[in-house]
Order: sequence, then structure tokens, then C-alpha cells
Amino acid sequence: MPELAPEILSTWSSCHQSRPQLMRAKIEDMVLYIHKEDVPEFKKGGSVVRNSYFWALRSIAGQAYRNRDWEYEAEVWVALSRMLLSFSESRYLGLSETILEFPRSQEQIPDVLRSISTWE
Repeated sequence: MPELAPEILSTWSSCHQSRPQLMRAKIEDMVLYIHKEDVPEFKKGGSVVRNSYFWALRSIAGQAYRNRDWEYEAEVWVALSRMLLSFSESRYLGLSETILEFPRSQEQIPDVLRSISTWE
């Protein structure tokens, strides 16, 4: 069973006692869905990093509508993984915004997503 990447988990553990609320995700028919409540929001006049993160994630999404889960086809999973890891390592964003959390019912997390994913 994959766990949070060790370097990310150690960063979190050194600052916090409990496990963070992460970005809920699932895969159906080779499409990754990020829960609508967990996708970043664009805020006019908001943080440059957060708004850049919003546009970066939105730019590779197959579907990214307001009040709906965002969808990512398998073809962009490498880019998604690299993007999430990069923003996480920058430490400008927290784990809750950069780590995918899959339900236990998800039988397997694809290899390409393991470094930025965990189980609920």
C-alpha cells in the first residue's frame, strides 16, 4: 500500500500532530477525478502561487468546471504528478492541496501517481 512520499511526510510530521485533509481522488475508466471541494480556487487579487497553481492544474484537465469534479485522462498523469510534486516541494502550498487521497475501494494506485498519493 503506498503511503505519502517520505520527504513530504517528514515535513508534515515535524509541524503537525494529525494527518491532513488531502485532495480526494478516484479513478474510473482511466480518468482521474479530483473532488470538486478539493480543487484549487482562483481568487482575483489572491496569492500569485495559488492562482498559478489553479491555472496550471486547470490547463491539463480534460474537464475543469466550477462545482464539478475535475477530470484528468491517463495521458496527463505524468504531468499532473510532476506538477503536484513540484508545488509540494516548494512548500508554498500544504499537503492538503498537493497530495491525492484515494478511497480504500480503489484497488490500485497507478505507479505514475504513487509519489503524490495515499489511501484514505
